[in-house]
Amino acid sequence: MAQRLREAFKKVAKQVNSAGGGGSGGGGGGGGGGRAAAAAATSVTALAVAGGLGYGAYNSLFTVPGGHRAIIYNRISGMKDTVYGEGLNFNIPWFERPTVFDIRTRPVNLQTLTGSKDLQMVTIAIRVLHKPDPNKLVEMYRNLGRNYDERILPSIMNECAKAIVARYNANELLTKRDMVSKEISHDLRLRAGYFNVLLEDVAITHLSFSPEYARAVERKQVAQQDAERAKYVVIGAIQEKQTIITKAKGEAESASLIGHAVKKNPGFMKLRRIDAARDIADIVAKSGNKVYLNADSLLLNLLGDSDDKFEKSLSEKGRFFG
Repeated sequence: MAQRLREAFKKVAKQVNSAGGGGSGGGGGGGGGGRAAAAAATSVTALAVAGGLGYGAYNSLFTVPGGHRAIIYNRISGMKDTVYGEGLNFNIPWFERPTVFDIRTRPVNLQTLTGSKDLQMVTIAIRVLHKPDPNKLVEMYRNLGRNYDERILPSIMNECAKAIVARYNANELLTKRDMVSKEISHDLRLRAGYFNVLLEDVAITHLSFSPEYARAVERKQVAQQDAERAKYVVIGAIQEKQTIITKAKGEAESASLIGHAVKKNPGFMKLRRIDAARDIADIVAKSGNKVYLNADSLLLNLLGDSDDKFEKSLSEKGRFFG
């Protein structure tokens, strides 16, 4: 093609040069003018042919980028059934027009307000990764056009999300979120398959309830926490009661044992007095102050007649009760 264009331009240049030479000869003015007109017409024809060839060469090729496919519309026979792959492809200029489809995975987001099984309003957002079926591009172009995702995905996503959410209670939408996502994905894949759209992933990106329901849940949680706190307070009071009872029983048993010990062995009180005197003596010895007190009041008069008086009082009580 380039060689032909080069030859055509060389031919035009020769004709123009020859026409100019004939006009400067001076003798045959009329004949030279005719030859110049003929040369000009020939050159215009050659340029038109070269332009037509260039236009045909440029428009007979089209390139399909990576991740794309192409289909061709023919002005005589309509849509061709062939799907053209990546790279350089051929078509007939003016009679055929290629249309390129992007078959790479693309995301689409949808947010809808729907009701749960217990009539709670739920706002749910779904993200879908989709792409067209590369083998069904001709049918998709006939029925939906290139903007197929804008035509079908919002409607089927909205319908499937509302149908699935209505099967669950509000609390189940949170605790069984993976199950809800799987059911929405299954229904969407079936519905999108009818339109030759392939879904690669369906995910719930956002799930929220009405402000009234959120406040009710918060109040319920606070009430449950208060109930748990009250339960532990009751348990603490019961434990404290058991501690007091156990302590009182211990003191009663201790007093009873001390009484039996004193009754059976009067020397027990002497031992207790000696222990008390030892403790008081340690305290007084470690104190930096001077203390002047009666030895009897400090239980330090261990050699006095207090023991005799105590034993005498016990014997008198025994005779009185005997």
